[in-house]
Amino acid sequence: MRIVQISDTHFSPTKSHFNDNWEPVVRWIETIGADVVVHTGDLTVDGADQEEDILFAMDLLRRLPVPVLIVPGNHDVGHLPGSDQQVNALRLARWRRLVGPDFWFSDHGGWRLIGLDSLLLGFDDAEEERQFRWLAEALESRDGRPVAIFAHKPLFVDDPAEGDTGYWSVRPKQRQRLYGLMAENDVKLHASGHLHWAWQGHHAGTDLVWAPPTSFIIDKLEREMPGERLVGAVVHHLGEGRIDSEIVAVPGLKPYVLDHMVEEVYPQAAKKLVGATR
Repeated sequence: MRIVQISDTHFSPTKSHFNDNWEPVVRWIETIGADVVVHTGDLTVDGADQEEDILFAMDLLRRLPVPVLIVPGNHDVGHLPGSDQQVNALRLARWRRLVGPDFWFSDHGGWRLIGLDSLLLGFDDAEEERQFRWLAEALESRDGRPVAIFAHKPLFVDDPAEGDTGYWSVRPKQRQRLYGLMAENDVKLHASGHLHWAWQGHHAGTDLVWAPPTSFIIDKLEREMPGERLVGAVVHHLGEGRIDSEIVAVPGLKPYVLDHMVEEVYPQAAKKLVGATR
């Protein structure tokens, strides 16, 4: 079975900077013969506040010839407490109404695929706890199937035991809880996006993959990360109890550099960066 993971498409009908990269992605998916596509978030430029971004993005995804499973990113539903666009009931309701559940499971080819809303992690509230209870039940009911988890944010950036990285990864308390559930339930893969870096690793019996974005790379605006800068996708080959993942530089994608257009696409981020350099 072949699963294609795409991430961080950053679609918008008004801020159309990265939309042209969609056509090469569609052609490539048609060519390689994917069985399922999983999108690991930041579907939109600003679906957290612009309903039109989500509607536009969903129209584009309907061009794919195979089933598509989607988890939200921070630009789709908001982010941590104290951020400019914090996850709230209104943003979650919009996603659930226009896209579907923000966490889900789906059985394919003898595997259980689980999608997590990693933007709920870090609130210590009822929504976070509801997802953790649901995850435990989804893992316990897998009936012997190996598991692949898909989420927007990675578990960690530099070290499995690192402290709070803020914007970048799952917070330590929630990360440790995920580690425990994964170790007990034959989770073979945790695949994420968010960082705009491509990387593969391994921790405690689970393969880890950061999917590259299809939209843009980041040069000097943010810190260096493990892995490499590229635009592309990931192909996951699921077999009998094992999974092989390949990061692919999709032909025809233009590697846009956010540094050159951040004031147009994300003016709030640009203002923060200017303030930090003063």
